[in-house]
Amino acid sequence: MDAIDVNDVNDVNKKPRIAVVGGGIGGLVLAGMLDRQGTAATVYERDTGIDARAQGGSLDLHPESGQRALEELGLADAFQAEARPEGEALRILDPAGNTVMEHAPEPGSGSRPEIDRGALRKLLMSRVPDSAMSWGRQLTGTEELSAGGHRLFFADGSRTDCDLLVGADGGRSRIRALLTDAQPAHLSAYLQLTILDADRRQPHVAEFVGPGSLMALGNNLNLGAQRSGDGSIRVSVTIRTDAGWIDRQHFGNAEWADTVARLHGLFPDWAPELTGLIDACDPGSLIGRNIDALPVGTRWQSRPDVTLLGDAAHLMPPVGDGANQAMLDGILLARAITENNDDPAAAVTAYEAEMFDRTAEIAEGSARMEKMGLAPDAAERLTSFFD
Repeated sequence: MDAIDVNDVNDVNKKPRIAVVGGGIGGLVLAGMLDRQGTAATVYERDTGIDARAQGGSLDLHPESGQRALEELGLADAFQAEARPEGEALRILDPAGNTVMEHAPEPGSGSRPEIDRGALRKLLMSRVPDSAMSWGRQLTGTEELSAGGHRLFFADGSRTDCDLLVGADGGRSRIRALLTDAQPAHLSAYLQLTILDADRRQPHVAEFVGPGSLMALGNNLNLGAQRSGDGSIRVSVTIRTDAGWIDRQHFGNAEWADTVARLHGLFPDWAPELTGLIDACDPGSLIGRNIDALPVGTRWQSRPDVTLLGDAAHLMPPVGDGANQAMLDGILLARAITENNDDPAAAVTAYEAEMFDRTAEIAEGSARMEKMGLAPDAAERLTSFFD
């Protein structure tokens, strides 16, 4: 017999049961804000713990979204202690290695400081009660209940019932299909490599990258490098190609020297100081994934028992807006639930109406940025945009 969570026991006096599938940034903001407002929720996360896997690179948090969420959670001071204002520095170069745009804000003048994703997630966890986190719970399916709500099934054989189901489960959301048949479209292939302890082990590369990020753009390619707070540099290659390109490369089965040679082959005639970023990366550090995005303006008919936030709702190209909007989603959904505590339909409708309009405009801008960034003359286009 399947194991059943204790929250499946019927209790007519119990408040609505809220299940958040996904313990990423948006899901944690939602759970933390609900707890702050006196509303219980349970986060079901497939990771076995906060340190179960690497959390990716740095994020720049925007005042009107990501930073606003942290302020409402009472984490503004903690964020300032972890953030790196110098991470806002950005250089854009062309394939010849010429700097065509440089942004280096004066100390204290920047508005979008960087923070490592792992550090941010730990900050948000400080606002989520231990009892609200259910780790190691990989969702395998859902079932609508005749009395309303949903039953969730997990890979460990357990199940749980909820009255309101929130899909915070990312771009490949399983919950999304309960609301819409919209599917993400493929945009590009993304490869990430790492240089650990860069200042000590690769000082010339560290000096070239600087305190923030650089992007070398052109010929439908993007070669980037970004500082992280742990002393590493993440080097990235983004290429406009089909969805099967990464699998056909068999990078994981190749000798490292062959992998480096093939990566160099993507950048013929590019400046050696740019392609040297690839040479400096740690052997075996390459990770590849496809970049996808939902159609701009994706909407659905509201339901009182299920909704989405973050990438599950509005997957965008990774140009700096997705995580910020997920955090704002979490704050605004928590507020709607609390303000309409006895009317979940009204809560979901109010949240989604605002979220649809807000993120459609931002997703449109993100799509334009993504197209510019992988255009043949991307460096010139982005320079004009920033100017």
